[in-house]
Amino acid sequence: MRMRFLLDENLNPRFKSALLHRDPTIDVLQIGDAGALPRGTLDPDILIELERTQRALITDNRKSIPGHIVDHFAAGGHHWGIFMIVQTQVSFGQLSEELYLLWEASEATEWIDKRQWLPL
Repeated sequence: MRMRFLLDENLNPRFKSALLHRDPTIDVLQIGDAGALPRGTLDPDILIELERTQRALITDNRKSIPGHIVDHFAAGGHHWGIFMIVQTQVSFGQLSEELYLLWEASEATEWIDKRQWLPL
């Protein structure tokens, strides 16, 4: 099963465009898109939605999301991968290339309950 992505609402929408430019068949939504959670959704609710929809989260939220992940696990929850952007100076092209390679070379189940920093 291919990975499916959910982009944090704070990420520039050009990131989604860059990812889809690599391959338009990539299943990627951004919070606030039609069919995705509305903007302003709280982190705990995002984690529940990730589990329900089997999507990996791409976020630059390094402050609050780690604590919410711990709480989510403590409540018996799981997720389909959390990819945390470390450097804000990284180009959309570089990040989209790395996610494309992950999407192309791995199965969604390989990322269950794992966190990965981006860039790799």
